[in-house]
Amino acid sequence: MTEFTSLTNHFLIAMPALADPNFHHSVTYICEHNPSGAMGIVINRPLDLKFGEVLEQMNIEGADPDISQQAVFLGGPVHTDRGFVIHKPIGKWESTLKIASRIGLTTSRDIVAAVAAGKGPKHALIALGYAGWGAGQLEKEMAENAWLSGPADAKVMFDTPVDKRSEVAAASLGIDLSRMSNDVGHA
Repeated sequence: MTEFTSLTNHFLIAMPALADPNFHHSVTYICEHNPSGAMGIVINRPLDLKFGEVLEQMNIEGADPDISQQAVFLGGPVHTDRGFVIHKPIGKWESTLKIASRIGLTTSRDIVAAVAAGKGPKHALIALGYAGWGAGQLEKEMAENAWLSGPADAKVMFDTPVDKRSEVAAASLGIDLSRMSNDVGHA
């Protein structure tokens, strides 16, 4: 029996040949991975939706105009009607999953209201939906070379321009995605 290796707090970088339109050229931050499955948030797919529009739908008022213009991301194809906030530092919110020592994923309204008021975590990425894998599914996709994986870097999530996140995440692994083939093969 092989030993389980968790990819929690890692990036999954879509290989060029990955044809699934939900993940083509994506970088997914893995928030939880255990023998039962995995869940993550795609960090480089901004929606044509601003945070202010989400606040209107949630009836949260008084947002700073700059904060209202913040991008909202398509976190993945599962439950696209649910909001997720990846943030640093963790802080104390109603419903938070601790991912790493200083990074959390929160799904409760209190963090959204705090971000709107300028009182939230210093770094926050707001997404609708998530990416999910059943037991063994991610491991199978990894074996099929659908993904590159490596330790996550908060700077890529919070400080790198969205259109550069895939390239920078891959470069942190010593890989130039522009030099990779779309062909999949096994030796």
